[in-house]
Amino acid sequence: MLLTIDVGNTHTVLGLFDGEEIVEHWRISTDARRTADELAVLLQGLMGMHPLLGEELGDGIEGIAICSTVPSVLHELREVTRRYYGDVPAILVEPGVKTGVPILMDNPKEVGADRIINALAAVELYGGPAVVVDFGTATTFDAVSARGEYVGGVIAPGIEISVDALGVKGAQLRKIELARPRSVIGKNTVEAMQSGILYGFAGQVDGVVQRMARELADDPDDVTVIATGGLAPMVLGESSVIDEHEPWLTLIGLRLVYERNVPRG
Repeated sequence: MLLTIDVGNTHTVLGLFDGEEIVEHWRISTDARRTADELAVLLQGLMGMHPLLGEELGDGIEGIAICSTVPSVLHELREVTRRYYGDVPAILVEPGVKTGVPILMDNPKEVGADRIINALAAVELYGGPAVVVDFGTATTFDAVSARGEYVGGVIAPGIEISVDALGVKGAQLRKIELARPRSVIGKNTVEAMQSGILYGFAGQVDGVVQRMARELADDPDDVTVIATGGLAPMVLGESSVIDEHEPWLTLIGLRLVYERNVPRG
């Protein structure tokens, strides 16, 4: 079994692969204050009762692949792999790890590991050219060429950030549930805010992706648009440009990176 861990700014997503199939997954909050020992206890609690794994931490885990946008968490996870999974091959995505994705940026080191991993998975699953829209703490748009190159991207405030900002900065506004309103024209303040968030972000996605596609390919219709991230389902039904929804895109990319860096026994 391969354990994959995608550490985002707000949530950490874990997945178990049996071959190419993801057989279990979990989502937990990202807490930069957790120590390696605390993370190990958390992992044991999540995986301890899984029928494909043994009762002890590490039983049944044959490999680990990790990427993180939070350096302090990556440091602690490195210690987890050393102390609790010492005999298990582990790949932490950082400079020097082979991804097979050329990065055509002014400074390739600026690009988050998760965005490169997403680009790899997008090309493997759907081919290029492609645009990956990741609905996380930030909404990121990543462009991948027909040759599988990471061309660049767009970063915008995420849905939850926008909701929080409205609640904090609006004198008569408050934090709301992220839900679909009864109609576009809100009949109360909550529905008006929900409408602004949902349809505003759907319009943002359509506008940004259409502009990216025109730069990425001679025929914009050749560009495959893949949505991922925890909040993607909220926008899927309202965006006109999304072709595919792959909630485990980053985990699949981690599996691919692991296979490229760890020789098969």
